[in-house]
Amino acid sequence: MREAKLIIAILILTSMSSAISVAAPSTPTPEGTGALFGGQSFDISDSNVTTTNLSELPPIAEVYTATWCSNCVDVEHALENIENETHLQQYHIHRAINEAQDPLGSIELDQRFHDRYGIYAPPMVVMNGSVMKLGSVTDYDSLELEFSEMTQHSNSFGLGNPMNGTSLFSWNSTSETTGIASWSLELKEHSIDPNTTHTLSAYAWVVEHSANFEEGTNGLGDYPDVLRGIIQLGDIAIESDLIVGSGSSEITLPAAYDGNDLSVHLIYQFNAPVEEPLDEEECLIPEGCEEDERVPAASLIASLCVVLGAALVRRE
Repeated sequence: MREAKLIIAILILTSMSSAISVAAPSTPTPEGTGALFGGQSFDISDSNVTTTNLSELPPIAEVYTATWCSNCVDVEHALENIENETHLQQYHIHRAINEAQDPLGSIELDQRFHDRYGIYAPPMVVMNGSVMKLGSVTDYDSLELEFSEMTQHSNSFGLGNPMNGTSLFSWNSTSETTGIASWSLELKEHSIDPNTTHTLSAYAWVVEHSANFEEGTNGLGDYPDVLRGIIQLGDIAIESDLIVGSGSSEITLPAAYDGNDLSVHLIYQFNAPVEEPLDEEECLIPEGCEEDERVPAASLIASLCVVLGAALVRRE
């Protein structure tokens, strides 16, 4: 029995050492994923209009997170520390698929994140829809430095750096739950093939400034920049010389988790062609895809059972 205990201890230590996090560098988003840009915004009670040069638009960070995710706290604090310096605009997508502990997400937004970037456990940060980083470990001097470098990443659609053109965004609040979003985009001197299979669309992203959830086990309590909904406003023509589009839509706002601190943001997003659904045997749920974390644990349990059983038989 002593030999069995020794082997079990070795297996446990091996499993623990294999679970130690290593620095995962940022990588381009999956091939075919469309870049996004924008970030002009108004509080839902603020009827206003703004015109911005595209070169002055902020970097956009999509932050995949959860109220139970302790590593997410390091990531979110690092992003907060560079927010003013980089003019970063954050959008936090809370995990919702098969989720029991986090009430701040939605299946639709989680599914969108999966469809664009694949299935990953939080934390994960995607910058401008073009480059992404999974996890909270960095081989830079700090997460702040790595995220700052990611904000400088130009998108992969040849829009130029800086982009040449303007974007107009107007918001007219018509009630506490509705409003009219108007927009106009003109992008010059692009090098995008007008026959590309991608399309470009304008969206209203509705954000809750802060949602309070004291039961969150990562201890934040107040969760910032929570994305509550995405509403398509219209499509944009990709022509040989210009990318142009405009439109106006009356929209109904999604509900805030608590309070009434919603804002409306104009986001332009390249949309990849719709792909065929995954085969049934392929993974669709995050719990079934985290092989690095889940499968070794299952393998360890099986190994322990075999070893313990063999030891008991030998003892008899």
